Amino acid sequence: MKYIFILLLSSILVNAQIKTEALHLMPWPQKINLTDGNFALTKNFKVNITGNPNPRIFARTTQFLRRLDGRTGLFFEQGFVTKINEFPTAQLQINCVQNGKIGINQDESYQLEIKSDKININASSDLGAIHALETLLQLLQNNSTSYYFPTATISDFPRFTWRGLMIDAARHFQPIDVIKRNLDAMAAMKMNVFHWHLTDDQGWRIELKNHPKLTQLASDGQYYTQEEIKNIVHYADERGILVVPEIDVPGHASAILSVYPEVGSRIKFDQNTYAVERNSGIFTPTLDPSNPKTYQLLSEIFDEVCPLFSGNYFHIGGDENEGKDWDSNPKIQEFKKKNKLETNHDLQTYFTMQLIPMLKKHNKTLMGWEEIMTKNMSKEAIIHSWKGINEGVPAGQSLTTAAKNGYKTVLSNGFYIDLMLGVESHYLNDPMPKNSTLSAEEKAQILGGEATMWSELATPTTIDSRIWPRTAAIAERLWSDENVKDLKSLFQRMNTISFQLEGLGITHISNKGVLLRNISNYQNTAALEDFSKICEPLKVYSRNAGGTEYKTYSPFTLFADVCTPDAVDALGFNEAVSNYLKNKSTENQILVTDYLKKWIDIHSKLMALSANAPLIQPLLPLSKSVSDLSEQLLLKIEKKQAVNPNIMNDLVEKCNAKNHADVELAVYNSLKKLNSAE
Repeated sequence: MKYIFILLLSSILVNAQIKTEALHLMPWPQKINLTDGNFALTKNFKVNITGNPNPRIFARTTQFLRRLDGRTGLFFEQGFVTKINEFPTAQLQINCVQNGKIGINQDESYQLEIKSDKININASSDLGAIHALETLLQLLQNNSTSYYFPTATISDFPRFTWRGLMIDAARHFQPIDVIKRNLDAMAAMKMNVFHWHLTDDQGWRIELKNHPKLTQLASDGQYYTQEEIKNIVHYADERGILVVPEIDVPGHASAILSVYPEVGSRIKFDQNTYAVERNSGIFTPTLDPSNPKTYQLLSEIFDEVCPLFSGNYFHIGGDENEGKDWDSNPKIQEFKKKNKLETNHDLQTYFTMQLIPMLKKHNKTLMGWEEIMTKNMSKEAIIHSWKGINEGVPAGQSLTTAAKNGYKTVLSNGFYIDLMLGVESHYLNDPMPKNSTLSAEEKAQILGGEATMWSELATPTTIDSRIWPRTAAIAERLWSDENVKDLKSLFQRMNTISFQLEGLGITHISNKGVLLRNISNYQNTAALEDFSKICEPLKVYSRNAGGTEYKTYSPFTLFADVCTPDAVDALGFNEAVSNYLKNKSTENQILVTDYLKKWIDIHSKLMALSANAPLIQPLLPLSKSVSDLSEQLLLKIEKKQAVNPNIMNDLVEKCNAKNHADVELAVYNSLKKLNSAE
């Protein structure tokens, strides 16, 4: 009995000594204070709601209970939360003062207080309470026998009001289940804007009952019905997320013009003038801004699409219009002269200004990519900046320029997750330029930021691995204090959050196994998986240079589709090499050489697997280069033997090759450092 008491006491002491560094919270709260103690969970745990919240709080609280019960296996006695003040003596009390409205500039703050016998959540609205429940779930701790929350007080609110994720469903159609699981993940990361890119050169994805040919002829049968769109909007609303649809005009118009060529800008046209695009890139098909039929068609489209979305914002794209078809059309050139429009930018502004009343009719504010910003553009428009934040660049290419010119603006430059860049580049990117000369009023024009997931190289099977977990870091940048920037802490917390997102339904981990089994021809995948831990997909669109190697129907089941940024063993090896070069202790040497020996073994296993797996063949030149270089480095490091510098340099450069399986070796720089070290 005495021994059991000592065990219990030591367990309590360990629990009481938990530090903030051990917490895996994302986004990190604005203010957190841990105290000595814990709230122990039992099956009697219940939740009570008071105040005047939106009914969405009931479903979200029920989901919280199910997720918490799933983690702990306690078999909670409370089932579904359905009404106010159902259990006045419950341990978790949630008080929401008012009904939360879906949109930007809402009060999303909350206060969370965890005592040893009670937990209190106080929020202005249910939106803040939903955020608090996510934080509480992330606070869950355990010892060998039980689960508990550390006692703490948290005061939290978002730094920016626009914390978005854009998913492109036009280049590769993303089914409803993909959208829903990503909405769940967004809610877990306290993101509040879902930007839905619904049309482009490669497809029209919205059912229009008054224009059924758009989906009949320009969707390949892959589109969302109006009922499905309403369902997604409701699903997002239930999670505190605003849905912003995008119909991209006047460029990126191959799909719509394949159905309605008469509103295109080419001089001569028939039903074969335009076609749904199968490649990636920027294409010339553009709507004709001089043709009244163009605006009639768009007005009819907006009249049908706008009522499907309850939010107040509508994205009209407006990007990457090269104006080539405008330049070659005498009728359009004459229209420019008649209306005193000097440039194509002026002509596009004319076009965009015609859309504003069409959208205002449905209480929608127009939003567009930064190309829509010219001196005559309405100040009511929201400018979506994707080219940069640096001051001094030409108008229309800068977040700060937009803010200075009186536009509300959102940043996506630096948050392009489809570029396959490491998380550090996104995490240290900030919508508020450092040392900015913006006034307080101008700073208020910067609404926040948005991660952008273009889908030219992403299918429903792989898209989650391109979005998560890096978008969790972007969510933190948009929510947390600007001084929360510790990369070591980020990687530690993001690793845990990654697993929790998988538990929520995101498939970025599980689908990797699906692809690996396909590549290995259903053989043992261990060596393939280990090799993927030091490889990353080619970056910044270089995987599909020219946009023609991969078409919309090409296979995306290859090794490059398995690999992700921030290759885990590369991170470990890079740190091991850095420590070894600072201190060549036996311990540090072993950490390095263990990796080298592992890669030699991997190549041997890949060679054996490739005898019955053709999809492994493209990897072998790269794995051989790594293996050969590893053997030479082991001679140098372990055996202290002299190695031929010419051979070594040649092997190092072979490891930098980017023409094998559309991947690059993430350990190249560290291998190069090892080779150069004395």
